[in-house]
Amino acid sequence: MTELDTTRTAYDSVAALYAEMFADIDVTPALDRALIAAFAELAGDPVADLGCGPGHMTAYLASLGRTAFGVDLSAEMIAIARAAHPDLRFEQGSMTDLDLADGTLGGILAWYSTIHAAPERWPGILAEFHRLLAPGGRLLIGFFEAPAGADGVGEPIPFDHRVTLAHRWPIPLVGRLLNEAGLVVDAYTFREPEESERFQHGRVIARKPEHRPG
Repeated sequence: MTELDTTRTAYDSVAALYAEMFADIDVTPALDRALIAAFAELAGDPVADLGCGPGHMTAYLASLGRTAFGVDLSAEMIAIARAAHPDLRFEQGSMTDLDLADGTLGGILAWYSTIHAAPERWPGILAEFHRLLAPGGRLLIGFFEAPAGADGVGEPIPFDHRVTLAHRWPIPLVGRLLNEAGLVVDAYTFREPEESERFQHGRVIARKPEHRPG
């Protein structure tokens, strides 16, 4: 079974419980909602919510005035999203295998949707984000943070995510990979864990420049 198959099967099995716990946007911490709102203001249309789960973030982006659609590996998640938000578009698929032309998207939200990807797959994922974004388009990526190492960058750290294996990422390393993919970082932020959470949270907003450096 491939990594994608494992992730898909794991989220299919918990989709109903996941939606019960997280599908209400008001459950999302206020600081996170504020950051997503800032991203929505910066991004163009359309915005792809890649790894959309039950569709609550897609709907939030739409409520902020963006033309948004969602994509998720899990058929069960997509079924829940379509039922909850019948006016929005949701598709089952992989974020690295989207049938979209180059420069199609004004924004990409990858909210904890890359954490289950093996570290060696991240350069390819970010390169695909670069391909999909229009010049000036924005990316907001959210993840569990790991401390930077003695070198100031650090390495991803695997951990026992409640659904399936995931990795925590140092913010400087994410920034380096984004730069290597041709994206320019606009902002790094992190949030302390709430009472029910184990780890700090990292967020990076990046953009595709009008002309790729070099």
